[in-house]
Amino acid sequence: MFKPKLLAAAALASFVALASTASDASAQSIIKSPGDHPNYTVEMEPHLNLGWANRGYAGSSAALGAGARFSIPIVHNGFIPSINNSVAISFGLDYLRYGCNVRYVNTDYDCGASYLLFPVAMQWNFWLTPKFSVFGEPGLYIYHGFFDDICSGPGNQRFCTSPTRTSVDFLFHAGGRFHINDTVALTLRVGYPTLSFGVSFLL
Repeated sequence: MFKPKLLAAAALASFVALASTASDASAQSIIKSPGDHPNYTVEMEPHLNLGWANRGYAGSSAALGAGARFSIPIVHNGFIPSINNSVAISFGLDYLRYGCNVRYVNTDYDCGASYLLFPVAMQWNFWLTPKFSVFGEPGLYIYHGFFDDICSGPGNQRFCTSPTRTSVDFLFHAGGRFHINDTVALTLRVGYPTLSFGVSFLL
């Protein structure tokens, strides 16, 4: 079974290691230069996911998956006119697979589940240097779960509850980008309900 904390630490370490390759010249601050950031129409970000929100079945583990985000800038110079910030609407689709092995009377009951997540958030960006930007994302997400068939079998409800469910929950992520150039960046996002690591294309 994979270890969520180890995976999260590995993603963070990879991001920091890649970011450390930036030159001293690229580390010059641009936070006090409003508007001094890439002028793009949409940010496309395919990524890998690590999820840890338990959705109501016994013995659930963390989840692995993949997805994509699309962020459309709506304010080029953000809520604070004196600094280099911008605001975008971010939305996307994520797939997560939760595994679960519950042992009862020497029998393995498979009570895993697959989930589709549809996040929608406000993305507030802060452009720190030509190589680094950070953001916060408050918002909501709709999720729909598909539980394995064994969960609805006779006598197995004790292991899995809410066989198939759709609901809405709050989300919050904080993240950072390491900009390889004006159009490509490595993006790390942490928070609830997922951690993601991917590549952003600013088009």
